Formats: sequence, structure tokens, C-alpha cells
Amino acid sequence: MTFSFRSLTALEYFESLVKSDDHFPLLEAAASLAQDEYPDLDVQEVLGDVDQLLARLKRRLPADAAPLQRLRVLNQFFFHDLSFGGNVNDYYDPDNSFLNAVLRTRRGIPISLAVLWMELAQGLGLHARGVGFPGHFMLKVTLPKGQVVIDPFSGKSLSREELGERLEPYKRNNGLVGEFDVPLGLYLQPSSPREIVGRMLRNLKEIHQAQEDWQRLIAVQDRLVTLLPTAWAEYRDRGLAHAEQGNSALAVRDLETYLAHAEDALDIDAINERVAALRRARN
Repeated sequence: MTFSFRSLTALEYFESLVKSDDHFPLLEAAASLAQDEYPDLDVQEVLGDVDQLLARLKRRLPADAAPLQRLRVLNQFFFHDLSFGGNVNDYYDPDNSFLNAVLRTRRGIPISLAVLWMELAQGLGLHARGVGFPGHFMLKVTLPKGQVVIDPFSGKSLSREELGERLEPYKRNNGLVGEFDVPLGLYLQPSSPREIVGRMLRNLKEIHQAQEDWQRLIAVQDRLVTLLPTAWAEYRDRGLAHAEQGNSALAVRDLETYLAHAEDALDIDAINERVAALRRARN
């Protein structure tokens, strides 16, 4: 008897990584997002590159270094010696979301930089978490004498006043002022690894939607549906992308999935009309 072994597709590999929240491999899942753009990418090689950075970093620290010293050495290493930072010249380049490219260019967006920084921080035994701060992903480190919030785009530690200033436009735009105001701490809740990968994918989604790059958008939507199987709006958005690509059958299937679950959505009538039009076009 002969056996044939088939390699996992990029999407199947991603699905295997994100199936459970127990021991969710954030770095590996985040690195795997690049496989749609770089089909030959070896994700394990990316993980190995980060391990090498961690080994270099550990050599700079005595074994008994206090948490604050570990944090300072990490920031010096990451933001100054290696010059990781935000890509201010081309913020909407998809490569800013792909960890293999960020490691090569040392440029990214806040969330991709944060994922790499957190892996190094956790390797040093620091209690570091990502924070889905409105409009700008942040890092939060818990130290014996309090918390430090860091902007991964610049490496700067932010005071409560500075965080409050950054929140003002968001609060005004969403009516969260006066009696509807909420404490700063609510904006600094840690994000789960699944939420972090979801935010990375939605960043890519925005780029591909803006460029009307339906093929790349569908690949991102495939991952979002895999990662967040009850996020019904992602089925709708994949269906609409399929419709733009002329994939009527796939579009109808996704849009009907959305309609079956999004009972109170404001766009139900519009989506029903789109489904009817797609069905007419197929007949």
C-alpha cells in the first residue's frame, strides 16, 4: 500500500494555528499572514530570526537583571540599535503587516512592530501585552512599581496625559464625552492573540478594499472567516468581493450566510437585493 502526503495550503496551515485559544501561537500565526503574498515563505525561518534576536538581546543582560533594566535594554536594542520603527514614508504598504518584511526593512506599523517586540519582551520574562487602543495599537508592560504604556511606532513611553490627548478625537467622534465619558483604563485592556491577528488582517483588508484588489481581499477574508467564524460581517464582505470578481455562486453563498445570521443589520434589504441580482445574472 502506498501513501501520499499532501502539504497543507497556506489557509489550512493558518487554520491549524488558530483553532484553539489555548497556547495560541501569536508570532507564528502573525508571520503566516505573509504566505498569501510570499507563497515560498518559510514561517519557521521567520521564527528562527526572532529567536536569534532574542539570543543577542539576552547576552546583554545579567541573569538577575531587574524588570525595569530588562525593559530599558530591550527598548535600546529594538528601537535604537536595530532601528525598528514606523514606516512613515509608506504607511499603507501591505509589507508593513508582514513580519518577514518588517524584519528585513525594520519598518512596520504599530501592530506588526508590537508583535515582534512582545515576543522579545516575553522571552526576557517581562509581562507585556498588546493593547487595541483606538486608532493606534499600543504596548503595556506591568512592572513591580506600575505599568508602562509604549507606542511601538516610536518606542516612546506615554504618560496618562499624553494617552488622554490621543483619545480626545476618538471620544469626540463617538460621543464619549461628558456623562458618557469612560475611564482611561478601559481603553488599555489587553488584546487577546486572536484579537491581535484579527486586527492585523483588518488592516490588510482596508488596504485591499481601498485599492479594489479583490483577489487579495478575498484571501484576507478567507483568513478572517477562519479566525473569526461567527463574525458574520466578514462573510458579507467576502461575498461582495467575490461578486466583484464575478464569482457569483461563491458570492451568493457568503451573502446568504450573512443574511441568515445578521437579523438586525441595517443593510439587510440592500444585501437581499444584491443576492437577487446575482441570482438573476446566473440564470
